[in-house]
Amino acid sequence: MTSIVTPPPVSDPPVADRPEPVVTAAGEPPRPGATTRTTAPPRPTPPNRVPRRVRDFTLTDVLVIAGCAVSAVALTWLIFTVLTGGTGWLGFVVTAYFTFLLLLFFVTNDQLGRSVAADRVVTVVIVTSAVLLLIPLVFLVVYLITRGLPALRLTFFTEDQRGVTPVMPSSAGGGAHAVIGTIEEVGLALLFSLPLGLSAAIFLNESRSRWRRVVRIFVDAMSGLPSVVAGLFIFAVLILPYAKKIELFSYNGFMAALALSIIMLPTITRTVEVVLRLVPDGLREAGLALGANRARMVWSVVLPTARTGISTAVVLGIARAVGETAPLIFTAFGYDLMNANPFKGSQESLPLFVYRNIRKPDVSAIERGFAGALVLMMLVIALFVLARFIGRDRSKSRNRKAARRMRRTREVRT
Repeated sequence: MTSIVTPPPVSDPPVADRPEPVVTAAGEPPRPGATTRTTAPPRPTPPNRVPRRVRDFTLTDVLVIAGCAVSAVALTWLIFTVLTGGTGWLGFVVTAYFTFLLLLFFVTNDQLGRSVAADRVVTVVIVTSAVLLLIPLVFLVVYLITRGLPALRLTFFTEDQRGVTPVMPSSAGGGAHAVIGTIEEVGLALLFSLPLGLSAAIFLNESRSRWRRVVRIFVDAMSGLPSVVAGLFIFAVLILPYAKKIELFSYNGFMAALALSIIMLPTITRTVEVVLRLVPDGLREAGLALGANRARMVWSVVLPTARTGISTAVVLGIARAVGETAPLIFTAFGYDLMNANPFKGSQESLPLFVYRNIRKPDVSAIERGFAGALVLMMLVIALFVLARFIGRDRSKSRNRKAARRMRRTREVRT
């Protein structure tokens, strides 16, 4: 037999015979005969960042924004007054604003990170845009109140322009005939356009017909239609050919309502279509799974869910048509006396009332026109509040009532 000879194991040298490693700092020469192990230079510690959510807003953030704004203004002033000749106040404001955004981004990025810095910059841009849009609106409201309030009396809502002469003050007479005409014309236009617009939006969003593309093209084309074209269309198609034969097709509030409905229809259709797209598909599938047909599902599930959006569409349609003057010149024609019958005779409205009085040379008539514009603005605000009240979220009130009933039931049981 062949024997296998294993080599003796190689043992490590004794611990006492091992050279002891010497740790030296970077750049220091080692001692002779010693094993060296050089340590790396210490890394700079990152800035201390406190973990926080992006939406948290503290007093420090306010001070940072204020400091960046002051620094941006000072730096822009230095550039515009010392280094260059400047380009006027508009260039100064624009340069200071963009400098402020850059400073805010870099400072917030250094303290809180990139995501918080981007959120702060976008927030500042959105708030600035909202303020810029709010300034002309506030100016317009204040201007109308200042010019129209001195001529606005309670008699404005109860009297018309019967017996009013140019030498009379602006508080003489009123605009009740214009208020009644506006309410009737816009109400009739809404009565015509709301069912059509709602049906068209349901057809575009809920059906799979091949005619959807054609209907959407017509709706988009009508959205860019000038309001004067709507008035001219009614004037050329109905009033000119049939005014002498049929009294209904002469100058009256009904013709004005038809012209306004043409203006309101695309606005209501497109807004309701967008709102219906926001309804989750799971609700539709649940309604169909319970055995309801598509029409029943749309009526009982989709429309109640989009109730608030439909109310907003109604408000937008009214706001689009209530201030139009051009189509009313060719249809309602205007009348200084009360005419509560929209199907017979010329009829006044608030836009026509404002247009006719502003163009007159006497000061009292101009003040009367501003009073009519103030009333028109108040009417639009009232309609907006009413629509928001109708389309409000009733789930919270229902939950409160249910909790109240449960509390009373527990009290009775105890």
